[in-house]
Amino acid sequence: MATVISIVSYNFLPAKVGGQKGIALFNKYFSKQLPFICVTVERNDPQAAEGYEVLNILSNSTWRYINVFNFFLFQKLIKKHQASHIMLEHPYLGWLGVLLKWFCGVKLVVHSHNIEGLRWKTLGKWWWKILWRYEKYTHRQADYNFFIHDDDRNYALQHFGLNPMKCITMTYGIEWEKIPTQEEIQSCRILIREKYQISENETTLLFNGAFNYGPNLDALKNIIQIIDPLLQKEKHFPYKIIICGKDIPKEIEEKKYSHILIAGFVEDISIYFKGSDIFLNPITEGGGIKTKLVEALAYNLNAVSTENGAIGINKDWCNGKLLTCKDHHWEDFVRRIVQLRLYNADMPDSYFEHFYWGNSTSRAAKFITAKVKTY
Repeated sequence: MATVISIVSYNFLPAKVGGQKGIALFNKYFSKQLPFICVTVERNDPQAAEGYEVLNILSNSTWRYINVFNFFLFQKLIKKHQASHIMLEHPYLGWLGVLLKWFCGVKLVVHSHNIEGLRWKTLGKWWWKILWRYEKYTHRQADYNFFIHDDDRNYALQHFGLNPMKCITMTYGIEWEKIPTQEEIQSCRILIREKYQISENETTLLFNGAFNYGPNLDALKNIIQIIDPLLQKEKHFPYKIIICGKDIPKEIEEKKYSHILIAGFVEDISIYFKGSDIFLNPITEGGGIKTKLVEALAYNLNAVSTENGAIGINKDWCNGKLLTCKDHHWEDFVRRIVQLRLYNADMPDSYFEHFYWGNSTSRAAKFITAKVKTY
């Protein structure tokens, strides 16, 4: 049987934000499919891992990305555990993965979470093209490539010149296989409305994120400065907007708003997903699938998103519950919010077939072991 050693070169345990959760949950469910060991940096907490072994033996220093002695560390680990595959989270340690493939007889898997070069391009970094070329080389050297959504996979096929037989979509997932019950939803609605004194005739709108990340903070500013004023012009649409998440700037957190409620960090975000009516996703920058939108829809919320924010989610899977508009077209965004106010439908089973972690990691494990050789 194949044994996989995963290399995560940054902090992700305990998992608190979307990207960290994406890796932690992938590992949790993938380790149910195949023998699996995660090697990562010292500042990660192995006790926070669920169901898999974590060796936090890589240095926290930024020099870890060019430390050639790591090759010998992994050479020993591969021999000790008789590993058949090395998996890289992101392409940053591509040079190490390629060397291990060449000299240790393992298959190389690159688990991409974005087209990283393009993500840094949208964030205005001058060196994005250098990273893009390195990323292209790493993917071309890989035996198997996981992409976070079909758009990234198709981009890589076209611009990196990859073999389609070596590529699969390995999306961010969810841990539940069906929508919440009406009893759960009603209980959370009552809790949220009582806590924030939201009347029955008001539509509860929700946005959450980690606001130390620029695109999320920009989206919050879009809500406060543009979307909320436009909604106030809709005289027959009473509403409240709840904002959840870490690192909200003090000047925003401490200000009083007539229609916006700043909840900040909350222990259980699922209560807010279940207890709200419409999820807002006015993201206009950054790459990859937006994990909060995946989760919101899985909680059976209606959702309005920009096109950038909805990358990786096919509206045909959503039974009319997801409406999108072009980036920065805020009047259209507001019209779609009003349009969804009374829309009542359930997310279909096909959505969960695609996004449930147990299903997607099973497909990934079968993909990389279909032609495993015995070394």
